[in-house]
Amino acid sequence: MAVFGGMFLALLDTTIVGTALPRIVGELGGVSLYTWTVTAYLLSSTITVPIYGRLSDAFGRKPLLITGLTLFLIGSALCALAQDMGFLIAARAVQGLGAGALIPLSLALASDILPPERVGKMQGAVGALMGASMIGGPYLGGVLTDNAGWHWIFLINLPLGALILAVMLWKLPRPVRDRSVRVRIDYAGIAVFTVAVSSLLIGLTQKSSTESGGTGLREWTDLQVAGPLALSAVLLVAFVLIERKVAEPLIPLGLFRDRAYTTFNLASFFSAFALMTATVFLPRFFQGAHGVSATESGLRIYPMMIGMTLGSMLAGMLISRTRSYRGLLLGAAVSMIAGTVLFGQLTAASPSWQIAVWMGLLGLGVGPMLSGLTIAVQGTVAPRHIGIATGKLSFFRQIGGSVALAVAGTMFTQEMVDKTPVDGLAEATSSATGTILMWVGATGAVITLLALLAAPARKLALRR
Repeated sequence: MAVFGGMFLALLDTTIVGTALPRIVGELGGVSLYTWTVTAYLLSSTITVPIYGRLSDAFGRKPLLITGLTLFLIGSALCALAQDMGFLIAARAVQGLGAGALIPLSLALASDILPPERVGKMQGAVGALMGASMIGGPYLGGVLTDNAGWHWIFLINLPLGALILAVMLWKLPRPVRDRSVRVRIDYAGIAVFTVAVSSLLIGLTQKSSTESGGTGLREWTDLQVAGPLALSAVLLVAFVLIERKVAEPLIPLGLFRDRAYTTFNLASFFSAFALMTATVFLPRFFQGAHGVSATESGLRIYPMMIGMTLGSMLAGMLISRTRSYRGLLLGAAVSMIAGTVLFGQLTAASPSWQIAVWMGLLGLGVGPMLSGLTIAVQGTVAPRHIGIATGKLSFFRQIGGSVALAVAGTMFTQEMVDKTPVDGLAEATSSATGTILMWVGATGAVITLLALLAAPARKLALRR
């Protein structure tokens, strides 16, 4: 419970919010800020993932996990108190500051403390945990939103989190640090990296927002879009130069000399395109096009969530047992491509069974990318880099998800503006959802396949 409890909360918070978002935006206003409620969370958690990973390699997993969970609970309480979109977005950012520690450090800690013969079972447990959050989150989010109010999707974190925090304090082993070894923190790299990534995600999200007082989307040349993106590009170059010179970099660039490690991170980045567009926009499709409640929209995306659960669990166990990843992950990428491309046919009149098949294929493709890539990365790097490597995989997944949401948000809004007056809300919502899943999701899935094809066909160096 101490190892996986925090991870479960972070995963649950990702899936539980999706079905509540239409209701939240409806009550608090600010339709143009729809994706910001997700992006704010991704922004802060993305920035902190490699920072937590680097610090945990130096100071131990336990204190960083406790810090992350505490921040997550503070953010959850603030989200529940939100009375307007600005406050909610800020509170989601605080929540994300803590969430950045929970998933990667839990995985790294499990790898640290479990004996070699239990690694395969641990990965199966991770798959089951992901499955529980994926299956239970959307339905629970819908039930709480419809019956108790959307504030409860955040309040529910508090008693669960308090219990998990108590177990962490009591049960997790105290980190042992060699005082003779001087730990050097890359403060310059942390500062430049934080501003660079923040600017990137802010610029992309501004592109999907409407202009103040208007209905038109901002152009790429708009100062509020181009300015942050240009600043990000400059600072990312500066960050690379800093990392090449410091003794203990925030992100060891030398890891990218390994072709397998590089391709795994590319696959993690682009596989998030399908994951995030489906998770955020499918509940909106069911509520907008079919007029169902938040609860029912959570139930209707179950085929995708069940597919993700099965795919994640099977991939975790099979890759741990065989130490071979390539064939399984390539098959998953093909399934992901099929699912996203088929959504290009989506209309308000599409049969439920057909949509369920498409979602199932998509889920079976995305699931193995969650557990399988984690095992593959941990079997590629040296033990001393497991924390930062696992964190960086999550970092690239979250950056990919943020980029996908920014692009998808722009396309969705434009499609709604163009088609709602002509075709009506239901058909416009269906067309917009199908467009972003086919173009954004499928593009990410195809590049994921190409990245995995470029990975070397070798056995992983997993602990036995």
